[in-house]
Amino acid sequence: MTKTISLLAKCPHCGKSFMDDEIKLHDVPSIKLNIETQSNRGTIRLCSVYGCYDHLCDFDLKDGEIAKFFCPYCNKELTSNMECEAPNCNAPMIPFTLELGGKVFICSRKGCSNHFVAFEDISTEVRKFYHEYGF
Repeated sequence: MTKTISLLAKCPHCGKSFMDDEIKLHDVPSIKLNIETQSNRGTIRLCSVYGCYDHLCDFDLKDGEIAKFFCPYCNKELTSNMECEAPNCNAPMIPFTLELGGKVFICSRKGCSNHFVAFEDISTEVRKFYHEYGF
Protein backbone atom coordinates (compact mmCIF):
# COMPACT_ATOMS: atom_id res chain seq x y z
CA MET A 1 0.00 0.00 0.00
CA THR A 2 1.45 3.35 -1.05
CA LYS A 3 1.00 6.21 1.37
CA THR A 4 0.09 9.57 -0.16
CA ILE A 5 1.49 12.75 1.31
CA SER A 6 -0.61 15.90 1.14
CA LEU A 7 1.71 18.86 1.63
CA LEU A 8 0.41 21.86 3.57
CA ALA A 9 1.86 24.95 1.94
CA LYS A 10 1.92 28.61 2.95
CA CYS A 11 3.24 31.90 1.59
CA PRO A 12 6.94 32.55 2.24
CA HIS A 13 6.13 36.29 2.41
CA CYS A 14 2.99 36.72 4.56
CA GLY A 15 2.80 33.23 6.11
CA LYS A 16 -0.87 32.66 5.21
CA SER A 17 -1.94 29.17 4.20
CA PHE A 18 -2.43 28.39 0.50
CA MET A 19 -4.69 25.46 1.39
CA ASP A 20 -8.22 25.64 -0.07
CA ASP A 21 -10.66 23.37 1.78
CA GLU A 22 -13.54 24.39 -0.49
CA ILE A 23 -11.99 23.05 -3.71
CA LYS A 24 -10.36 19.68 -3.23
CA LEU A 25 -8.37 17.57 -5.66
CA HIS A 26 -8.21 13.83 -4.89
CA ASP A 27 -10.19 14.42 -1.67
CA VAL A 28 -7.56 16.74 -0.13
CA PRO A 29 -7.44 20.55 0.01
CA SER A 30 -5.91 22.13 -3.07
CA ILE A 31 -3.15 24.75 -3.10
CA LYS A 32 -4.72 28.04 -4.26
CA LEU A 33 -2.48 30.55 -6.06
CA ASN A 34 -2.80 33.45 -8.46
CA ILE A 35 -1.17 32.71 -11.81
CA GLU A 36 0.00 34.83 -14.73
CA THR A 37 1.20 33.91 -18.20
CA GLN A 38 2.08 36.16 -21.15
CA SER A 39 -1.57 36.29 -22.20
CA ASN A 40 -3.68 35.45 -19.11
CA ARG A 41 -4.07 36.05 -15.39
CA GLY A 42 -6.28 34.06 -13.04
CA THR A 43 -6.39 31.50 -10.26
CA ILE A 44 -4.92 28.01 -10.20
CA ARG A 45 -5.46 25.22 -7.72
CA LEU A 46 -2.69 22.62 -7.56
CA CYS A 47 -3.11 19.13 -6.15
CA SER A 48 -1.41 19.07 -2.74
CA VAL A 49 -0.53 15.35 -3.01
CA TYR A 50 3.24 15.15 -3.47
CA GLY A 51 4.04 13.80 -6.93
CA CYS A 52 0.60 14.63 -8.41
CA TYR A 53 0.48 17.19 -11.23
CA ASP A 54 -3.30 17.64 -11.45
CA HIS A 55 -4.61 21.19 -11.30
CA LEU A 56 -7.62 23.39 -12.01
CA CYS A 57 -7.04 26.76 -13.68
CA ASP A 58 -9.32 29.61 -14.79
CA PHE A 59 -7.81 29.38 -18.28
CA ASP A 60 -6.06 26.80 -20.46
CA LEU A 61 -2.33 26.54 -19.86
CA LYS A 62 -0.42 25.57 -22.97
CA ASP A 63 2.17 22.78 -22.75
CA GLY A 64 5.62 24.32 -22.37
CA GLU A 65 4.25 27.68 -21.18
CA ILE A 66 6.06 29.29 -18.23
CA ALA A 67 3.88 30.88 -15.56
CA LYS A 68 4.43 33.28 -12.69
CA PHE A 69 2.78 32.44 -9.37
CA PHE A 70 1.56 34.87 -6.71
CA CYS A 71 0.17 34.64 -3.18
CA PRO A 72 -3.63 35.10 -3.25
CA TYR A 73 -3.42 37.19 -0.03
CA CYS A 74 -0.39 39.52 -0.27
CA ASN A 75 -0.09 39.13 -4.08
CA LYS A 76 3.72 38.91 -3.87
CA GLU A 77 5.38 36.81 -6.54
CA LEU A 78 6.75 33.43 -5.49
CA THR A 79 10.28 33.38 -6.86
CA SER A 80 13.65 31.78 -6.27
CA ASN A 81 17.09 32.06 -7.80
CA MET A 82 16.91 28.43 -8.93
CA GLU A 83 16.29 27.20 -12.43
CA CYS A 84 14.85 23.81 -13.31
CA GLU A 85 17.55 21.24 -13.98
CA ALA A 86 15.35 18.98 -16.11
CA PRO A 87 16.79 18.47 -19.62
CA ASN A 88 16.01 21.41 -21.94
CA CYS A 89 13.93 23.26 -19.34
CA ASN A 90 15.76 25.95 -17.30
CA ALA A 91 12.44 27.53 -16.19
CA PRO A 92 12.30 29.23 -12.78
CA MET A 93 11.60 27.01 -9.77
CA ILE A 94 8.74 28.22 -7.55
CA PRO A 95 9.04 27.82 -3.74
CA PHE A 96 6.24 27.14 -1.26
CA THR A 97 6.95 27.11 2.48
CA LEU A 98 5.73 23.93 4.17
CA GLU A 99 3.74 24.36 7.38
CA LEU A 100 5.95 21.69 9.02
CA GLY A 101 9.15 23.44 7.94
CA GLY A 102 11.19 23.30 4.78
CA LYS A 103 10.11 24.17 1.26
CA VAL A 104 8.80 22.43 -1.79
CA PHE A 105 9.96 23.70 -5.18
CA ILE A 106 8.02 23.14 -8.40
CA CYS A 107 8.95 23.96 -11.97
CA SER A 108 7.04 26.88 -13.48
CA ARG A 109 6.85 25.27 -16.95
CA LYS A 110 3.57 23.50 -17.81
CA GLY A 111 4.33 19.85 -18.46
CA CYS A 112 7.64 19.70 -16.57
CA SER A 113 7.42 17.34 -13.60
CA ASN A 114 10.57 18.49 -11.80
CA HIS A 115 9.96 19.20 -8.11
CA PHE A 116 11.69 18.58 -4.79
CA VAL A 117 11.49 19.20 -1.04
CA ALA A 118 14.32 21.03 0.73
CA PHE A 119 14.89 21.40 4.47
CA GLU A 120 16.88 24.20 6.12
CA ASP A 121 17.24 22.61 9.57
CA ILE A 122 17.49 19.06 8.33
CA SER A 123 17.32 17.13 11.61
CA THR A 124 14.38 19.04 13.11
CA GLU A 125 12.33 19.37 9.92
CA VAL A 126 12.85 15.79 8.75
CA ARG A 127 11.86 14.55 12.21
CA LYS A 128 8.63 16.64 12.03
CA PHE A 129 7.99 15.44 8.47
CA TYR A 130 8.41 11.77 9.38
CA HIS A 131 6.33 12.17 12.53
CA GLU A 132 3.48 13.85 10.60
CA TYR A 133 3.42 11.34 7.75
CA GLY A 134 4.19 8.19 9.76
CA PHE A 135 7.35 6.93 8.10
